[in-house]
Amino acid sequence: MRYSIRELEHLSGIKAHTLRIWEQRYGIIQPKRTATNIRYYSDADLKLILKIALLNQHGHKISKIAKMPNDELSNHFSSLMQDIGQHNFQISALTTAMIDLDEAGFEEIMMKNINYHGFEKTMIDIVYPFLEKIGILWLSGSINPAQEHFMSNLIRQKIIVGIDQLGKSQPSELGHFLLFLPENELHELGLLFAHYILKKRGYKITYLGANVPLNDVIEIARFKKTDRIFSIMTSYPNNKKIKDFVNKLSSCLADVQIFLTGYQAVRINFPISDNVKIIHKVTDLVPLNEDVPTSVYSRNNGTGLYN
Repeated sequence: MRYSIRELEHLSGIKAHTLRIWEQRYGIIQPKRTATNIRYYSDADLKLILKIALLNQHGHKISKIAKMPNDELSNHFSSLMQDIGQHNFQISALTTAMIDLDEAGFEEIMMKNINYHGFEKTMIDIVYPFLEKIGILWLSGSINPAQEHFMSNLIRQKIIVGIDQLGKSQPSELGHFLLFLPENELHELGLLFAHYILKKRGYKITYLGANVPLNDVIEIARFKKTDRIFSIMTSYPNNKKIKDFVNKLSSCLADVQIFLTGYQAVRINFPISDNVKIIHKVTDLVPLNEDVPTSVYSRNNGTGLYN
């Protein structure tokens, strides 16, 4: 894949100006050029910059890094990856696994962090920041769709296992959430994680998944007598349709509390009904810093990996 220097900046955390200085002064990377003389960088360049950035952030001088043989540089990088207390190291490791389509590497990173931090903390502090970074590249077309699908499917599997590990939900007085994505919305990682954190805290869940027509949502919400709805709107409804969508949802389900997030939702600039609340991330749905009563669900023998 091809990356601009701004995309390297976004993924590595190193300012474009600094990257250019490193190029000119130390010859660390040499950008290629298109037929129209536009600079670009390869997957190999990105992986190299990720390694250099982490070593530099960890106290290694760039002048010394520039003189390191590739094997020494890789060994230092691998050593830093063992520090699972540093979230930015783990995010860089996930990025490298995505570039290389390295499933074994992904599994090692995830399991190491889940065993140390727990599933929820790993998702919030490592996986979600990683997804935010690559999401911008995916929307701009700068990352290979195969790489994005590769990582999304692996993360999706982890969330589904996490939900299953929680066991069977018990009757709850906390409330009933209906979760869905609108028509033409297919990226359901955020919705799945909402399912996890809500189920873990004892809410009853009706999970409809992706690409659900609005009329079906309204009909099911009435049938299930749900009192809360959560949805993520990233690309659909578009600017022209979102007002009609939100107004119809809120008016037809006037006694339901509706939570919306996603790129389209947070950009809403028209008046909304009192029963609609815009949140900026999935974790704003419920407080995450409170103890979860063990009685709200039954675990698989109480020893699930994601406890």
